Amino acid sequence: MTDLERKLYQIIYNMSRFRKNPSIEDLKRKTGQDELTIRKAVKNLISQKELEWNKEKQEWRFK
Repeated sequence: MTDLERKLYQIIYNMSRFRKNPSIEDLKRKTGQDELTIRKAVKNLISQKELEWNKEKQEWRFK
């Protein structure tokens, strides 16, 4: 897991604990990265099965 992936994981995890899904704008502001870079890192986390999106509940699941 890269530093950016670890940072995104922590941000998503911490915000999800309070029932708030972070927007792409939240992630851009907190990481200082552009949208494309963030999307690639989140896709990597999903492909590594670190994150999973639950469509029914509209929330993240964590490993």
